[in-house]
Amino acid sequence: MAALKDLDAELSQVTASLNKIQTELQALLHKQENLQERKSQLESEINRRRSCSSSKDEEVTNWSSEDFPWSKSVRSILKSTFRMDDFRSKQLEAINATLSGRDVILIMSTGGGKSLTYQLPALVGKGITVVISPLVSLMEDQIISLNRFGIEAKLLNAASTKDEVKHVHQSMTSQSPSFRLLYVTPEKISKSKRFMAQLEKCYKSVNLNRIAIDEVHCASQWGNDFRPDYKILGILKRQFPKSPIIGLTATSTDKVTEDTKKMLNIPFALVFKTALDRRNLFYQVREKPNTNDDVIKDIVQLINSNFKNQPGIIYCFSRKNCAEVASSLNKRGIKSSEYHAQLTPDDKTKVHHMWSDNNIQVICATIAFGMGIDKPNVRFVIHHSMSKSVENYYQESGRAGRDGSPALCLLYFGFTDVFKQSTMVMTERTGLDNLNQMIKYCLDVKSCRRNLISTYFGEAWSSISCHEMCDTCSGMHKYKNCDVTSACQSLISTIRLAESKGDGNRLTGSKVVEAAAGRGKNKSLDLKSFTASEIQRILLHMLHMEYIR
Repeated sequence: MAALKDLDAELSQVTASLNKIQTELQALLHKQENLQERKSQLESEINRRRSCSSSKDEEVTNWSSEDFPWSKSVRSILKSTFRMDDFRSKQLEAINATLSGRDVILIMSTGGGKSLTYQLPALVGKGITVVISPLVSLMEDQIISLNRFGIEAKLLNAASTKDEVKHVHQSMTSQSPSFRLLYVTPEKISKSKRFMAQLEKCYKSVNLNRIAIDEVHCASQWGNDFRPDYKILGILKRQFPKSPIIGLTATSTDKVTEDTKKMLNIPFALVFKTALDRRNLFYQVREKPNTNDDVIKDIVQLINSNFKNQPGIIYCFSRKNCAEVASSLNKRGIKSSEYHAQLTPDDKTKVHHMWSDNNIQVICATIAFGMGIDKPNVRFVIHHSMSKSVENYYQESGRAGRDGSPALCLLYFGFTDVFKQSTMVMTERTGLDNLNQMIKYCLDVKSCRRNLISTYFGEAWSSISCHEMCDTCSGMHKYKNCDVTSACQSLISTIRLAESKGDGNRLTGSKVVEAAAGRGKNKSLDLKSFTASEIQRILLHMLHMEYIR
């Protein structure tokens, strides 16, 4: 009996060892597979570069040239289909590069014409361009625009019918697809095995011409808007190595760009970048009135005085704010509607069309959801609350004035809004750092707004070039230099006093201001020589400088 137990024990040990070896073997096989794929990518890139003639070598290729085999076709499609006389900055370079089979990252200012760089190439040849976008509103808007040009495009999302899905899947493997552009969300790639299987068939049928990834900065964890579903997009280059990828974004620092290339497995991607500045936009930061009613009155007066019956966007902190602002504007005779992630797809489409067709003047959208709607004659973009990052603000404000005519980008900077945003971004990898940069932008009443934005993105900028198209350069702010050392010390004493009483965890920004004014439970040193607004600015300055947290 003892011998049998020994055999059982030995069998268990052997089984455990085999299981361990099997697990290690699977890990090694997976690693081998990844290395083989990387080897193939490197060999393909090396062979491509070796086969290039000296005139077409990467270092000397003139991507703006119109001597490529497809150049006549590209120019013809631009005029006859898109009804444009010429290309904007970096559009032709990106088009030539993607038609050459190169992977591309295009960083272009909002309204600069990013979509043309994959829409036009989609009409050269017979295959399909798959466009991945996080915003259904943007996809719907682009399909509407493409249909007006007579270009057939399809969208697959949660609202697609079985018949629509069947038709799209059949066309993906057809010798003559019925459409050239297919729009999908990143969730389709990460969660739909059925779609990925069909995409594999599309690739094997030599129908997958390219993959366009909009808002490509979302793939980077260092970016302002990292989305987990974008992380899985790195699989695309491994599964479809011969299909070039073109990634598009309006905002990307050098660090984010390099991380994005790594995440998407496109280390050799060409990077094209346009200047950030949009000279027709007037940037302004205005101190937010104390009550919601006063904010609405200010907005109504602004719209009625300067933008009567002209379309605009108001970005709000939450869907509740969207509803409140839209309702308040409607009561005051300004036709408005809310737009946020919690609306049904049908409601989003309805609101989108009403605004696009000028049946409503203002659309109130959440900052977190974004708009993604390309309406060229937006005359104003108002931020009812500050954005969570400079990247977000640049993108959102950039939806104004896409037609090139003057437009206003106004941000209401509120003290309590800073603390609301901080609770939202605490869990993001770079959330508080990004918010800190936004606070710096809002607090600055001396520097050119364009200079602040350009410097953030690593571009050189001369304030002379602003031509007084921002509040600081046009002299809208009056200020004086003042030593606030003692005020800062008093505020720190106020905070420490609250901590000593055990109230530190419940001490809000508003309570610190109240205490500094000699009121409330935690009152300490009296700062009556400063207004509440000035105390708020000092506190935010201390937060920005990290004297307090």
